[in-house]
Amino acid sequence: MGETDVRQESTLGYEQARDELIEVVRRLEAGGTTLEESLALWERGEELAKVCRRWLEGARARLDAALAQEEGAV
Repeated sequence: MGETDVRQESTLGYEQARDELIEVVRRLEAGGTTLEESLALWERGEELAKVCRRWLEGARARLDAALAQEEGAV
C-alpha cells in the first residue's frame, strides 16, 4: 500500500468503510470472480475491516475516558 493509499484510508469514515466492506463481502459471496479478483477483494476487505476496527477502538477509548472522568467527578 503506497503513502497516498494510507492517507486515503485514514480519511475514510466509519460508515463509508463499513458500507464498502459490506459490498466487498457481497461480491465475494456472489462468486463469479477470478481468483485474482477474489484475492484483490479479500485484501480490500481486510483493509476496510482495519479502518472500521480503528474507528471503533477510538470510540471505545473516548467512551472509557468520559466514563472515567464522570466517575472521578462523583
